[in-house]
Amino acid sequence: MRRFQMLAVTAAVALLSAAAVAQAVQYEIDPVHSSAQFSVRHLMVSNVRGEFAKVTGTVVYDPKDLRASSVEATIDATSINTHEPKRDDHLKSPDFFDVAKYPTLTFKSKKVEPAGEGKLRVAGDLTIHGVTREVALDVEGPSPEVKVGPNFKAGASATTTINRKDFGLTWNRALEAGGWVVGDEIKITLEIEMGRKPAPPAPAKSSGAASKNPLAVPSRPLG
Repeated sequence: MRRFQMLAVTAAVALLSAAAVAQAVQYEIDPVHSSAQFSVRHLMVSNVRGEFAKVTGTVVYDPKDLRASSVEATIDATSINTHEPKRDDHLKSPDFFDVAKYPTLTFKSKKVEPAGEGKLRVAGDLTIHGVTREVALDVEGPSPEVKVGPNFKAGASATTTINRKDFGLTWNRALEAGGWVVGDEIKITLEIEMGRKPAPPAPAKSSGAASKNPLAVPSRPLG
């Protein structure tokens, strides 16, 4: 009797776990409509802005159980664009991102928790220039889904601030009047559009019950 009860409890737990997993929705980040933007102080007087234009990855979102939610994103470091080719070449060089050696930046979440109505806080590991540090993203969204053709779309925005020196990006040059060419604090904004495909329909049940009857006699042609 006790063994039967244990089996029943185990089965119930498995069913509940399967139901929880079924509630989570997986999205693919749309690289065409997503970007990672940044700004940094330049010459102590202004902010230079740029972006990484190629962002890919997956987002798993379960509004009923945020512990089942996760984010994994990859940013192509070679796609950096500050609208100044010479500066972009310098940022790609070993002085900064060294894209020949470290062609991507990655983020992998470790915890997703609520941060107010329509907001989340996502903590995880950010890897830049081969160095990994834990950061926290302040997220607005995800937005309600919209149907686009056969698929569904949603969006989210995320912000964080890092110190570039924490990731080994230490190049700088002193100014004659004091100060430095490049600031240490980097403000990052992620604009993400993501999509999911609808679940495939369940296979139709066969209505040919007679054909499955082992006692049925197959018909033969006359003559």
